[in-house]
Amino acid sequence: MIGGVLLDHVNHFILMGISMLVTTASLYLTPFCKTAELLIGMMPVFGASIGVLDTGGNVLILALWGDKSPPHMQALHFSFALGAFLAPLLAKLALGPTVSADNHTEPDFLSAALNASSEAASDPLLAAPHDMNLLWAYASIGTYILIVSLLFFALFCMKSSRQGKSKASAQQSRRAQYHKALLCLLFLFFFFYVGAEVTYGSYIFSFATTHVGMDEREAAGLNSIFWGTFAACRGLAIFFAACLRPATMIVLSNVGSLASCLFLVLFDSSPLCLWIATSVYGASMATTFPSGVSWIEQYTTISGKSAAFFVIGASLGDMAIPAVIGVLQGQYPDLPVLMYTCLGSAIFTAILFPVMYKVATWPLNHQRK
Repeated sequence: MIGGVLLDHVNHFILMGISMLVTTASLYLTPFCKTAELLIGMMPVFGASIGVLDTGGNVLILALWGDKSPPHMQALHFSFALGAFLAPLLAKLALGPTVSADNHTEPDFLSAALNASSEAASDPLLAAPHDMNLLWAYASIGTYILIVSLLFFALFCMKSSRQGKSKASAQQSRRAQYHKALLCLLFLFFFFYVGAEVTYGSYIFSFATTHVGMDEREAAGLNSIFWGTFAACRGLAIFFAACLRPATMIVLSNVGSLASCLFLVLFDSSPLCLWIATSVYGASMATTFPSGVSWIEQYTTISGKSAAFFVIGASLGDMAIPAVIGVLQGQYPDLPVLMYTCLGSAIFTAILFPVMYKVATWPLNHQRK
């Protein structure tokens, strides 16, 4: 919400650079936190800076490229998918193998416990972690973000923002007659889409092990293939967006999501169907969000506040739907609640998009008649 207001009054490059500096500072300080209270205080700062980046990235792409933004929007969200796929792997490599408890003798354990109890009262709020690999994992990602933030400040110094401002000002006259209704519908669309995406990625491992009977290695592979096809199709969408309209890509994504979710509900206990449908579902979900942002820009200009509004809808779906499904799946362990939820979300988004399209194009069709 704060980022949406600031984007309408502050230079985009400056705001993005400052947000990434705050993100860098949060990453640098996190491994030094020695108390839970300090870490709890650090996380909202980190979350706020990420929220500004989520909103600002979409607004900046639209401001710079306007009607030619679909491939660039797909590239932006592909970088998110690629980073979400690679960062945990890189962090795991940086942490290295964990030390087994068998390597510690009982006197060593007792002496460590005694030292910890004697120093508990005098522990500082900030101190270097015992595992330096943990520090390097955070510091490496933080340094990467720091470099990118400096590039944003360099773009501002080069006065590149003038071109973005001129394009944005040239598009101010394009405003849909039902602008607010269109944003509310997109809010609901992203609420269910992102909620289903995160819910499936979060619970498919548990579903495969408890409901289907897969071992943990197969279930982990199922989770990986979902996010792997998700990232791969976002990469391919960069090229498809140059020749396909955003509405066409949304319709194809909705059809793929409906078909895969229907198979997941009908054959929820079949491992083979689970592998195939998960792959199709991940591929189908990949292009929906960036295509939705590019689609609405064709009919109405997206300001910082407007972008913040539908990003909040996506964030609420990310937060609420997995929490509710976790409770329901625990109460009804014999039912595939996860699959029912994904199918319901796919049906809702498939119905909602034609309504959005009608609201966006109705004044144009009326004028033509």
